Order: sequence, then C-alpha cells, then structure tokens
Amino acid sequence: MRTRWRILLATVPMVIVLDQLSKWLVNRTIPLDGSVPVLPGFFNLVNIRNRGAAFGFLNRSDIDWQMWLFLGATIIACWIIVVLIHRSGRAPLLWTGFSLVMGGALGNLIDRLRERAVTDFLDFYWQNAHWPAFNVADIAICVGAGLAGLAILLGHDRRDLPSSQKESL
Repeated sequence: MRTRWRILLATVPMVIVLDQLSKWLVNRTIPLDGSVPVLPGFFNLVNIRNRGAAFGFLNRSDIDWQMWLFLGATIIACWIIVVLIHRSGRAPLLWTGFSLVMGGALGNLIDRLRERAVTDFLDFYWQNAHWPAFNVADIAICVGAGLAGLAILLGHDRRDLPSSQKESL
C-alpha cells in the first residue's frame, strides 16, 4: 500500500477515536451546559452543543436543513481530499494535513448524525471575552488545514517528481 494511503488510513481513525472518546468522557462527567474551571480566568471544560458550523455560525435550534447541508459538505470535502491526495506528488506533510481535516470532519459528522449537534468542551477566555468552545475534531481540522497550507506554500504539493519516484509512493 502506498505511503499516502497508510497515512490517511492511520490518521483518520485515530482522530475519530480521540475525538469521540473525549466527547464521551465530557458527556459522562460534565452535565449539559455545565462548566468545570481548570485554569480560573483562562480555561474551563464545558459541555455544550453546537448545531451550527465553526465558531457557532448557524447555531440555531430552528434550522433543520443545516444538518443535511453539513452532511453533504462533509461528504464532498472527504471526496475532494481523497482526489487531492491521489493527485499529489510526494507530499507527506500535505497528506497528513488533509488526513487530519478528514478525521476532524468525520468526527463532528458522527455527532451531527447521532445528536444533530456537535459536543464542544474546550473553553478558553480572558475576563469576559470567550473564544467559541471547540473540541478535538476542530483542533484536527485547524492543524490539518495549517499543515496542508504550509505544504502548499513550500511547494510540496507539486507533481514534478520523476516517474520512478512516483511509483514508490
């Protein structure tokens, strides 16, 4: 099996398991809408539901079509990621980035399909200014996008390798 697919098949399930396990632990130990101070004045563990997209965009309980929008967007994004990985040259950084994005997207999709909302639990704040709560899947998406962006900036996404090197990937 090529390295690119090994990275994808190792990273995606790892992110999903870490994401779902962390959400399960939060749901078992913190009541819904509850909060546990970890670093007072800076960080709490919370248990909230986000029916919307990143940072609470479209987080409204009266919009039922959004779950179908997020389902379709996740399926399309995963398909695009597979195509981009397949078409890329030797680019482990790019493959890892895309794999993290896919794992995070699927982790949040599992929540949406099961609960019609995503469990968020990491709450960073300073005085009265709160960053929107997020989860492990969101971290994977952000880190993965950053790695993929870095790989593209460094030119690691180009298909300019000799064919003998491409066959070994």
